[in-house]
Amino acid sequence: MRGNRKTMFAAAVLAVAAALMLGLWHFTRPQTQEGAKTVVVEVVHGDESAKEFTYHTDAEYLGEVLAAEELAAGEQGPYGLFITTVDGETAQEGLRQWWCVTKGGDQVDTGVDATPIADGDHFELTMSTY
Repeated sequence: MRGNRKTMFAAAVLAVAAALMLGLWHFTRPQTQEGAKTVVVEVVHGDESAKEFTYHTDAEYLGEVLAAEELAAGEQGPYGLFITTVDGETAQEGLRQWWCVTKGGDQVDTGVDATPIADGDHFELTMSTY
């Protein structure tokens, strides 16, 4: 009987902790902006050449824009799109390359499918080596 109470108590504590974490995530998640907006995506290739692409969109997330405009492609993973190719250049795993996503020069903390966009945002997709 005593072990059963401990199990029930532990389950209740776990449920409360999960509810608190879900509530915290809900109130601190990045907010999206509805409606028409203009965003700039700058691509910095492995040879350090750069191109800017300006998009007019109603999308709320960066991944939607990249897919709709066919600027980036990759593989779907647990965090959404893992970018492997941008503007025709594919990151080479053997060379330890990857595409770094930044906004105004600061690395984003979310995958592109969860990165909200707002009017006037400037994103950078930079070929990087680790």
